Amino acid sequence: MELLHAYLTALATPEHGWWLLFTLAGILAIAVPVLIGMAMLTWFERKILGWLHLRHGPMYVGPFGLLQPFADAIKLMTKELFLPARANTLMFVLAPIMVFVPALLAWAVIPLGPAPAALGGANMVVADINLGVLYILAVSSLGVYGILLAGWASNSKYPFLGAVRSGAQMVSYEVSLGLIVLSVILLAGSMNLTKIVEAQQGLWFFIPAFPAFIMFLVSILAECNRHPFDLPEAEAELVAGYNTEYSSMGFGMFFLGEYIAMITMSAFTAVLFLGGWLPPFDIAPLNMVPGVFWLAAKILLILFFMIWVRGTLPRYRYDQLMRLGWKVFLPLSLGWLILTATAVKLWGNLA
Repeated sequence: MELLHAYLTALATPEHGWWLLFTLAGILAIAVPVLIGMAMLTWFERKILGWLHLRHGPMYVGPFGLLQPFADAIKLMTKELFLPARANTLMFVLAPIMVFVPALLAWAVIPLGPAPAALGGANMVVADINLGVLYILAVSSLGVYGILLAGWASNSKYPFLGAVRSGAQMVSYEVSLGLIVLSVILLAGSMNLTKIVEAQQGLWFFIPAFPAFIMFLVSILAECNRHPFDLPEAEAELVAGYNTEYSSMGFGMFFLGEYIAMITMSAFTAVLFLGGWLPPFDIAPLNMVPGVFWLAAKILLILFFMIWVRGTLPRYRYDQLMRLGWKVFLPLSLGWLILTATAVKLWGNLA
């Protein structure tokens, strides 16, 4: 208690108090737009799918249906919270939180761009740590524990099968993701996300590493349990998968976690391969636009790709999913890593 009292006393001093205030403000400045963006992503997805299928998306709730996500949120919050009688109550309640929180925590290290000169010109990032890439990989992999807990704690066979599918799927594709990210680290010479963006001045990494970029795009679909790899919640054979027994905001937090993970992985892809906040060309009209705009545009482009795939391709069989991950992407990503390391070494010797 004495240590806690001393810590709180230190925070109460003016310099520490301002630091804490600025930290909280920075967290809210990231978290609130991401949550609003997640809500609008559901509208964006339904509109794009409607366009692809030659039908209307949301159009009645608010202008152009823009208030539909908020109506859905109110509906979820007012529904009855159902707890299965034979479920493990603690784990059942904890599972949605473990899916939602890691997807949001990853944004702590994603750089949004350089701040205006009036603010000192520092990069707009909550924590500009040297191991930012490792942090994102570690935090994003925590979501699988929530899904596994949801399936196990529900004490029902269909949720458990969906959870086991998701665990195997996410582990399989995280191996390929890690190898691809290592090849990007070799190109940039750093695990700091800000330095990775700065290393792409003049040439974005998706050009020299185009095969890795394509594999990464496919892998994030599997990592986020998105179509055509949404087998953990395949309604044809598993009702709704790992979240079958959830209702109200328990289901809503799984929903939040999935869509925030989509935005997070899209931002991660933009930082690794598409130059982050950098404009397409370093010319006067483009480089005067704030970097946050370019990062947001690239995130929207990748999200459009994920939605386009959902509206176009049929769902894979589970054996096809595993074969693609272990027999195709794993050897290809490992071979690409070896090729990248060799090219970087030869280039260093020539330089």
